[in-house]
Amino acid sequence: MAGQSTSVVLAALFANGAIAVLKFVGYLLTGSPAMLSETYHSVSDTGNQIFLLFGIFYGRRERDRQHPFGYGKAQFFYAFLVSVMLFGIAGWESIKNGYEAIVHGEVHLLHGQVTLLGETFPAVWVNYGVLLGGIAFESYAFLKAYKATKAEIRERDWSGFVEAFRKTSDVTTLTALIEDTVALAGLVLALVGIYLTQVTGDPVYDAASALLIGVLLMGFALALAWENKRLLIGESVPESAERDLRTIVEEFDGVAHVDGLRTVYFGPNAVLVTGDVSFDPDLDTAEIDDRISAIEDAIMEAESDVQKVYIEPEV
Repeated sequence: MAGQSTSVVLAALFANGAIAVLKFVGYLLTGSPAMLSETYHSVSDTGNQIFLLFGIFYGRRERDRQHPFGYGKAQFFYAFLVSVMLFGIAGWESIKNGYEAIVHGEVHLLHGQVTLLGETFPAVWVNYGVLLGGIAFESYAFLKAYKATKAEIRERDWSGFVEAFRKTSDVTTLTALIEDTVALAGLVLALVGIYLTQVTGDPVYDAASALLIGVLLMGFALALAWENKRLLIGESVPESAERDLRTIVEEFDGVAHVDGLRTVYFGPNAVLVTGDVSFDPDLDTAEIDDRISAIEDAIMEAESDVQKVYIEPEV
């Protein structure tokens, strides 16, 4: 899954970097508030991918004395940083840009002309070309993230994307998927707003689309921040999966009963399991030690995400 996450983020990084430059050119030529909001959006998304890549590579560092379970939670932190700082900033700037365009009735140049290679054509065509090209690029990045998320859904037998959103620990792919979804929605909003302004001559449609793009960004920023929070503060595996692990221990030969079983994510697709287990009093120390080793192996075999298991025998 780690390799998939990296390729998903790289696809989005190159797509967003190229689109950001083209959107800004479109804004300079036409003065469209929607194009400026989309420029903020793409610059934000490009920064997002850099943060996510940093989280991926930082999270792969080997464990040390200060971080005995490794640096896997770095991905949770950087994904949270993306949602709060970059999505939030881009969303706020887009809302402010759209609001000022609506209130002050700023006139932009959608009906101007552009000369390129001796040919003259409406400047707004630049916007259409950039937005349609952006939809093509973002669709490619979206499909990469979509396929990676679908693969995890199939692997874990989840019901769909809603359950994946609530349960996945692969926040890098989740963030990329949401970014690409929001990016496509923003491009469509900008396209519709600019077209309506060109047809009606009323700049309010363009300005309103800029405002809506900002609202969209802010909404998804809050949703992402909330989802990353659950992993940052230490969430357990889903209840059904934890119940299955408990059953494995309870049914193991020599186990009298399970006094406690706890799980927690310490990185993407990396789970720590601890248990307090009472064994048959007739077992001697060596036999209990063998049972503990066998239980740990059985848990790790049953759940591929489990990387550490600690069983504490109870008297």
